[in-house]
Amino acid sequence: MIEILEMRDDEMYDLLRRIGYGHLACSEADQPYVVPIYFAYDGDQIFIYTTAGKKSEAMNTNPKICLQVEEFLSNSMWKSVIVTGEAYKIADPRERESAVDLIRKKNPSFMPALAIKWSNDWIRKNVEAIFRIKITSMTGRMSSEVRITAAGAQPLFCDR
Repeated sequence: MIEILEMRDDEMYDLLRRIGYGHLACSEADQPYVVPIYFAYDGDQIFIYTTAGKKSEAMNTNPKICLQVEEFLSNSMWKSVIVTGEAYKIADPRERESAVDLIRKKNPSFMPALAIKWSNDWIRKNVEAIFRIKITSMTGRMSSEVRITAAGAQPLFCDR
């Protein structure tokens, strides 16, 4: 039998640092919108890179977001973290470059858009969107087998 456990803070931070992929929920005009997204976590805030479009418009209009991140190995081996926060578009060029570098280091192959050298400042300011997410709360759950396995013990019960 699998028990669902609360994750400790260190376990949630570790998952955010390692995974770098999740599902972002935002809302515009009371209409929810969920998209898969890559992100980078610096130990304090989350950074995402996107381009102009529905997601960017929604976060500009309503900065409240929810990010779900999971690690799923099997029905009995999984972790899930839910982050709520507020997204702010980064305007400062130095902060933008720092965020892009962090995102690129975390996810070096997922964003062909980062490899593009924008031809002028207008495109960079109006097409590219980099957001900083200020975390307001975070919760995490995981299957008990994850903690048992991490401790080096053999689970007494499993659903295999």
